[in-house]
Amino acid sequence: MDLGDGGAAAGPGPALGRGGLEALQHTVGSVLSSYGWFLLLAAVAVYLLVQKVSRSLAARPGAAEAAEEPDVVVRRQEALAAARLRMQEELNAQAERYKEKQRQLEEERRRQKIAMWESMQEGKSYKGNLKLNQQEVEPGASASAVPKSKPNKKPLRGGGYNPLSGEGGGTCSWRPGRRGPSAGG
Repeated sequence: MDLGDGGAAAGPGPALGRGGLEALQHTVGSVLSSYGWFLLLAAVAVYLLVQKVSRSLAARPGAAEAAEEPDVVVRRQEALAAARLRMQEELNAQAERYKEKQRQLEEERRRQKIAMWESMQEGKSYKGNLKLNQQEVEPGASASAVPKSKPNKKPLRGGGYNPLSGEGGGTCSWRPGRRGPSAGG
């Protein structure tokens, strides 16, 4: 087979002569010598990527079954919709319970405010009244009760402590800064 005769059976496009084939070999050789390692690494990366994608598609659950049995897909979707509906109903019930609890708390706050207002109108201390309402203590017992005094606590510092004197401070003593211009510059 002669590459240089230029017949129609030589291939698509213009016939390659001896010079054209050498130019093609030279071009391909220079590209491979310049970028050969990059092309090899790119080919390996593409091969590994194709293998990973084909494995993930084959391992996908129900991918092959869905094409074969549409009834399975329909049942799965119905089960999913039923589960979503149950979850939504549970969420709605929780929201109702929360709203009811909030209404009860708001009603209790309103009652406390009314009680506080009434006690203020009567000239009583509203704080003491609120404490009595919360603890549910009889009003007669609270009027005769004497408040407890706190136990005697030792003061943190002695009576003769003066922070400006510089005594008793230990290692923490304040000294005024140097006078005159700053040392920088």
